[in-house]
Amino acid sequence: MSGYSSSVLLHKEMRSSNRPIWREAFVGLDWMALHAAPVYYGLGVPRGDGSAVVVIPGFLGTDQYLWEMNLWLRRIGYKAYMSGIGWNADCLNALVERLSTTIDKAHAETGGKVHLIGHSLGGILARSAGVRWPGKVASVMALGSPFRGVCSHPIVLEMADRVRERAKIKHRQETHPGCFTTVCSCDSVAALQIHLPTTVPNTAVYTKSDGVVDWRYCINDDPATNVEVQGTHVGLAFNHQVYKLIAERLAKR
Repeated sequence: MSGYSSSVLLHKEMRSSNRPIWREAFVGLDWMALHAAPVYYGLGVPRGDGSAVVVIPGFLGTDQYLWEMNLWLRRIGYKAYMSGIGWNADCLNALVERLSTTIDKAHAETGGKVHLIGHSLGGILARSAGVRWPGKVASVMALGSPFRGVCSHPIVLEMADRVRERAKIKHRQETHPGCFTTVCSCDSVAALQIHLPTTVPNTAVYTKSDGVVDWRYCINDDPATNVEVQGTHVGLAFNHQVYKLIAERLAKR
């Protein structure tokens, strides 16, 4: 990856990467492996303490595809919430503001800080929220989230361009000139240029066989906070290794 520097938190350039997107066709294998794994049935993992966990969908996704993770979190002892952001194809600031409503609700109902688990772009929203409202966020886990900058397959970049134009039309005067880019001046993108506070532990999960984004944009400088798993980008939401990691990390918070 030419020009990449791990010392930079958020790279401004939007880069095209010829990721092996064909590998995403194997997402079904991730799903089948999950249903065959003991962790899916709550076996061999620590029980939850009833704290709140919000799951956040990725780019162009909705809460619906994360229902399985939501129900699993409930099975192992957590109070799980869907993000409530709607279709993840909008101004990032608008999405994070909607997420904050769910965080406030979960915080009020449980009386404790809220864990955030975001898939792909959902992890970026989670990290932004963790910086903006650390007093309400217990931890952040990003699954295949390119929070270091945009380096994705050309198809993904093309879809991002369409979302950007849609957001500008939808929000008109409310959007910033760089809306839906890493140079936007909104509060949510600005938060991505700041490290998460030490009071908000974070985990960055990545797969080197990611067919959508360059995995090197999905990791922290601190190796202890990065975890590699096997599988597809889309399948990180249905990955038995990820589920086991979630249970273990949440139990330590």
